[in-house]
Amino acid sequence: MLTRISAGAPYGIATGPDGALWFTLVHQGRIGRLVPGEEPVVHQLDPADGGPTVIAPGADGAMWFTEFQGGRVGRIGADGEVTAFDVSSPYGIVAGADGAMWFTCMQTDRIGRIGANGKLAEFEVPGGMPSGIAAGPDDALWFTLNQGNAVGRITLSGEITVHPLPTAGAAPVHITAGPDEALWFVEIGAGQIGRIDVAGKITEYPLPDRAARPHAIVAGPDGALWFTEWATGHVGRITVDGTIGVYPLPQVPAQTAEPELSEQAAEPHGLTVGPDGAIWVALEAGALARIEVPAG
Repeated sequence: MLTRISAGAPYGIATGPDGALWFTLVHQGRIGRLVPGEEPVVHQLDPADGGPTVIAPGADGAMWFTEFQGGRVGRIGADGEVTAFDVSSPYGIVAGADGAMWFTCMQTDRIGRIGANGKLAEFEVPGGMPSGIAAGPDDALWFTLNQGNAVGRITLSGEITVHPLPTAGAAPVHITAGPDEALWFVEIGAGQIGRIDVAGKITEYPLPDRAARPHAIVAGPDGALWFTEWATGHVGRITVDGTIGVYPLPQVPAQTAEPELSEQAAEPHGLTVGPDGAIWVALEAGALARIEVPAG
């Protein structure tokens, strides 16, 4: 099922503590909110050229998002009120076990932290473009080094460990906590799904199409991991034992009267488990896709 988003191009998506879907409109500088079955509500950011990308729920009941181009981390409440913090090139963001928001700074090779009191701190990491970030089962934060070809771990006190990946040029992007006490991540450059346990052991699973360019990943309600394939317009599912299934996403109707432009590739990026238990996927072509999770 597709929900057309006429207000822009969805990129990141997450379910909020209010039971709604929140998503970023990357090219329009907007944040959207959708209760399934209702019309979306869209909030315009000011300025509008920040390129909002990843969005995640905070421990404070608000949603937090990054503006990579604008150099800001934003907080938006259910009423649409926005508070912004100036940081350099933020991308991934997640709530930590300490109640703070942790984020990656792609161009400055740092991990940032915003405390509940609004205080900012940054920790330098080995060069390599930190990208995705997730809270691990060990209360540490785990992040990918997209150009460093590694997965890193940072404790709440700032101690950093880096684990190189076995595959050269893997270019990991997003990462998530799995149902098996491990972290799972996508390798956009190698066409693989990776798994790392808290001891640092890495396992990689090649996709059926190594050119699929997997982008984002999330733990599903079925005990498996779900991921997007940006290049193929598919969504995939991998079980904790490595069994992979891939499913096509629908084409997005274009807003045009030209028959030859009546549909466009989905361009899937972020995905989340919705308030209804389905998988919701942000399609940069201008829609949100709902994927029913198979029973059993």
